[in-house]
Amino acid sequence: YKKANSIQSYFHLEDYNARLLEENNELRNRLSNVPDTLFKETFIDSTVYEGIYEFRTATVINNNYSKIDNYITLDKGKKDKIQPEYGVVTSQGIVGIIDNVSTNYSRVISILNTDSKINVQLKKTNHFGSLVWNGKDPNVVQLIDVPRLAPLKKGDTIITGGKSLIFPKGIPVGNIIDFHLDENGSYYTIDIQLFNDMTNIGHVYVIVNRDKAEIRSLEETDND
Repeated sequence: YKKANSIQSYFHLEDYNARLLEENNELRNRLSNVPDTLFKETFIDSTVYEGIYEFRTATVINNNYSKIDNYITLDKGKKDKIQPEYGVVTSQGIVGIIDNVSTNYSRVISILNTDSKINVQLKKTNHFGSLVWNGKDPNVVQLIDVPRLAPLKKGDTIITGGKSLIFPKGIPVGNIIDFHLDENGSYYTIDIQLFNDMTNIGHVYVIVNRDKAEIRSLEETDND
């Protein structure tokens, strides 16, 4: 995997650099809109998202996308404090969730996996649903369980909903390209064009929720 990835990475260097430039440009734009007084009063840690999230870098050494249930292998594991149920993203969008780790490596359940189910929402409203994949197009996933009252139109943006302990709210997913109601006319099935090119992923961010254990312990406490 490492040898094959080294060769592949070499031929995709231009693409990876373009992504980094785009991400740096976005970060510069965000920083330019932050008042100077904020920097005087507090230290802004660019590795933290909404306070409790920390982003760690990793490299993809194997990426499946042509099967029904696809997985991705990363070059970071237990020795790098990577654990199952950590989210994985790129600067362009969501990738998947880590389900298994060894000392030096970790395996990610790709969003291109029929077992994957992630809470997401419409960016313009608070209507939520579950992101799944029908096993067909690696560039298109499905959003299900969105009620018929949700105002939909093609081109609307989908983001992570933040109703789990894995992904913070607001991670980009993709745009709506089609939708239809189910047989009962109660819920939509929506086709989402992914922002990420899942066939070409080189470097990723692993998301660590530093308060996950505390929150989970609180939620599992017996009220009695």
